[in-house]
Amino acid sequence: MSITGRLARGLAALDRDGLRRTRRILDGPQGAKISSGGATLLNFSSNDYLGLANDARLREAAHRAIDEMGVGAGASALVSGHSRLHEQAEQRFARFAGVPRALLFASGYAANLGILATLGDRDAEIFSDELNHACLIDGARLSRAVVTRYPHRDLEALDKALEVSTAATRIVATDAVFSMDGDIAPVVELLALCERHDAWLVLDDAHGIGVVGDGGHGTLERFGIRSPRVVYMATLGKALGGYGAFVGAEPEVIEWLTQRARTYIYTTALPPMAAAVAMRAMDLVDSDRSLVANLQARIAQFRGECERRGIRAGASETAIHPIVVGAPETAVAASGELARRGLLVPAIRPPSVPAGTSRLRVSLTASHTEDDVAQLAAGLAQCVPR
Repeated sequence: MSITGRLARGLAALDRDGLRRTRRILDGPQGAKISSGGATLLNFSSNDYLGLANDARLREAAHRAIDEMGVGAGASALVSGHSRLHEQAEQRFARFAGVPRALLFASGYAANLGILATLGDRDAEIFSDELNHACLIDGARLSRAVVTRYPHRDLEALDKALEVSTAATRIVATDAVFSMDGDIAPVVELLALCERHDAWLVLDDAHGIGVVGDGGHGTLERFGIRSPRVVYMATLGKALGGYGAFVGAEPEVIEWLTQRARTYIYTTALPPMAAAVAMRAMDLVDSDRSLVANLQARIAQFRGECERRGIRAGASETAIHPIVVGAPETAVAASGELARRGLLVPAIRPPSVPAGTSRLRVSLTASHTEDDVAQLAAGLAQCVPR
């Protein structure tokens, strides 16, 4: 069999199992409604939780930054790519998240790979929640540390695993808000375990920043957490509407990542406009309290609609709401029927979720109206098998 023949066989297997994915082409910007293939769809697929991805105020900040600093950074941060806007954005995020110091990465994926591969080594053990995002899983593998998976949110199992560990460095790594279920990690209890067992706590708050906490400042705000053991990652490409990611931690941690994290050192710095957009987004979250309030109202409405209509959605208080249907083909069929009704709700299948838990993943945003959510609930009630 030829080299490409092997790939063709693999693709055929994806088709057979209902796991091949296709890209939808958008003809306009992200929003509560999108245009694709000549159709207008109510969009419940986006991580643009605060509706900022096409906000005029962020576009204005991007335009100003381009006029002032150009389009690209032109170099890695440690050569000559670190601009005044990057520096200001790091300082702004540290204040926003309540962390001592911050470092700007090219993406959340790059940030988590950098954290775990830099803090961990052959003498380390990384304890990873079994439902962690792929970037935490891959970062743990790249670190060359011993990797121990513990059952989802199972504090007792984690405590026992930490107790018997003889590693010189112990790291607990977890999503703060889990990307496929929308549930929140028991952060206070995890930190207590890390303090008891002398471990780092790496929190991926990609889906919590801008969403949880009274002011939308994320999981640290929600739980009132401040600790030198916490290494905190939050993305800019979801609720904050732009692109990139920050890591927040003690100054020594940030300096170590600056000096040693390969995903920071060996890549071109983000365009300065991404830093400018991040700062403007954080300013808006702080000044326009209606953004987070509107999102929370839609979340509460959707939960009420599901309960009233008997829709078995996950018990999520975040913007992510899974409706588990089991088989991949069932999820794809339900998603297709919803699309024909003008509702874009993606089917999520393995390997993104465990086998047997294929689902529809509803993402709510501050831009959705009460009528949008009511239409969604009515469609789900008609299209999802009971």
